[in-house]
Amino acid sequence: MTLARSEGPAADAARTAFREELTARGHSVEIAHQAVAGLEAAFERGALHRTPALDQMLADLMVALEQDEGQKLGGKSAEAARFILRAIERELANA
Repeated sequence: MTLARSEGPAADAARTAFREELTARGHSVEIAHQAVAGLEAAFERGALHRTPALDQMLADLMVALEQDEGQKLGGKSAEAARFILRAIERELANA
């Protein structure tokens, strides 16, 4: 079953909020977690539809963000997180 792309002001606002989170200043882990929290809230409200691609990207992002308490995300994990967030941003056009 394929869902149609989410339309309307709520969907547009959710997509805009995600893009704004990505450009916020701060630590990349915090930005990623805030952006994901906003997406999850948009999914719960029905503003955006989940897609299989988004679910996979979000799961991959969580793996990239895994870290031990007090450990900083760096190197390849931080780059992977940024790459996945950009892919999520592109996929939101289909959500």
